[in-house]
Amino acid sequence: MNYSNKRTMDHVFASLHGTLKVNLASAVVPLLDFLSMGLIGLVLAHPKYQLVPRATFTFLSKLVFVVFLPCLIFTNLGPSITLKNLLLWWFIPVNVVVSTAIGCVLGLLVALICRPPRDYFRFTVIMTAFGNTGNLPLAIVTSVCQDDDNPFGSDCYEDGVAYVSFSQWVSVILVYTLVYHMMEPPLRDQSLTVEEEEEEDDDAQEIFEDLSSPIEDDDNENLLSRPLLVEAEWPGLEEKKTEHCKTPFIARLFTTRSSSSRLSQTTLPDVNVSPEEEGTSKHSSKCLAEPRMVKKIRSVAGMTPIHFILQPPTIASLLAIIIGMVPTLKSIVYDDDAVLSFLTDSLEILSEAMVPATMLVLGGMLAQGPNESNLGVRTTIGIIVARLFILPLIGIGVIHLADNWNFLIAGDQMFRLVLLLQYTMPSAILLGAIASLRGYAVKEASALLFWQHVVAVFSISVYIIIYYYMLV
Repeated sequence: MNYSNKRTMDHVFASLHGTLKVNLASAVVPLLDFLSMGLIGLVLAHPKYQLVPRATFTFLSKLVFVVFLPCLIFTNLGPSITLKNLLLWWFIPVNVVVSTAIGCVLGLLVALICRPPRDYFRFTVIMTAFGNTGNLPLAIVTSVCQDDDNPFGSDCYEDGVAYVSFSQWVSVILVYTLVYHMMEPPLRDQSLTVEEEEEEDDDAQEIFEDLSSPIEDDDNENLLSRPLLVEAEWPGLEEKKTEHCKTPFIARLFTTRSSSSRLSQTTLPDVNVSPEEEGTSKHSSKCLAEPRMVKKIRSVAGMTPIHFILQPPTIASLLAIIIGMVPTLKSIVYDDDAVLSFLTDSLEILSEAMVPATMLVLGGMLAQGPNESNLGVRTTIGIIVARLFILPLIGIGVIHLADNWNFLIAGDQMFRLVLLLQYTMPSAILLGAIASLRGYAVKEASALLFWQHVVAVFSISVYIIIYYYMLV
């Protein structure tokens, strides 16, 4: 009896060992493919060898942004999207918002604990909160799904790319609204705080009118990171800059001496005005005039570059969703015998270059090395640990809780993997472009993104293996 039990236990352990070995191989091999492409880009762009000029990587990054990535989104999101799927996928954009909110809390804790220089307090929160939801997750999904024997099924690639593509529009909206204003330069000129409120409102109107007036950028402080770091996520950034991009608009708008002046007026009332007339005058002005806070909020909304949202990947996502939800258009564009099948076939061929091109650009960016930074070693380590190690652990708990509440698609493990990846990625490279546009913490963003992506090579590998054991 004991001998029989021993043989049974040996068989169980052998089967378990075999299963773990298969899962480990399934998780590690795609990662090796993923990292090898980045290593090739690093060698090609390394200053010591200079096998490929930096300008070539800049052009390659533009092709990724304008051609390869939109083609990948359009050819994979469109066939998968339906009205039913749109309702089933509702947690994908919600998860982006939830992960960003949790990241903001972590970033606030990092800022309070590590105490960065005062000018970089907002920067610490932003870089902890906003992760990469585009190129890197797409590259990982593609690497995971390239084998026909992958553990996520035959539709692994199409579903994974569709899920990642569907999440991008939320991140883009958050970056071009919330992040854009949070990344404004600090208010250094204290004389701005003593302007009269009427002059301030005139300035706000002037800034709003000049928003669409591009100018030459004479600042060379961000040239070190611009070729790959900035152009990789926002080609043509220089043409987007305006005179007031680097103006601390919100700080100037909401920091005035008007509150103290009103306080002094209420403390020392005008003796020439009777109480009845004073009350009538205040009541009339409140009824007729627009509240100042409403006017300020409206000015901020007017300064928000909403038009920047319509970039090629976002346009491709919108077109894919619209065409995919209309059966007639979908049959014309995406069916095998469709009238425009030759066009989608061409776009699909172009989309296959997205992942290798992205990894080559990433390797080229890392080959440049880190820039100097005034952020401080303690804050840099705090952001990296919070973003790459603590946030993924919280994400596991969030996704587990959402699964228990039946928010997720039953039995769809790729759906869960994409949601988990949203917590695992390093900070979005697009934040470096926003920093360059606003003239705020440009060198710090470049250095932090470099060290994050270096550490992410290890952290992503560890968490991908953990996710495999959880999901497969």
